[in-house]
Amino acid sequence: MKKHHMLWAAFVLSLLVAGVSLLGQMHRPYRNGSVWDLEFIQVKPGMDPAYLGWIASDWKKEQEALKVQGIILSYKVLQTEGHTPADWNLILMTEFKDLASLEANEAKADAVAQQVSGDEEKQMEGYKQRAAVREVVGSRLAREIILEPRQ
Repeated sequence: MKKHHMLWAAFVLSLLVAGVSLLGQMHRPYRNGSVWDLEFIQVKPGMDPAYLGWIASDWKKEQEALKVQGIILSYKVLQTEGHTPADWNLILMTEFKDLASLEANEAKADAVAQQVSGDEEKQMEGYKQRAAVREVVGSRLAREIILEPRQ
């Protein structure tokens, strides 16, 4: 009989733990939002007009094409001062619905880039030209956290 009570108590305890765990998830005061691809750029001294000109033309054209195709949600450019000589002073931000759509649309995004910017050889030439005016310091993927519970 004792064994039966112990099994019953273990069963009830496991149900309580599972219920509390689910309750905590259901009442979480935040939810996952979109995913941002962040590129940290160091624009070389005196080269802001040249690089920002490229951002306002070719980069923007590609971002708009990706947006029209539904591959990205939005994009932004943030400029700041660098705190050290090796620090970034510009962030290129591209917003995706989620990680799954970022990965699922990789081939489609490459095709859009080729339509807008040219074949791989032309794109490589563009990378070389931009290397003269900027350096890519790093990149990150970041998930936005929405400070509201899931509906």
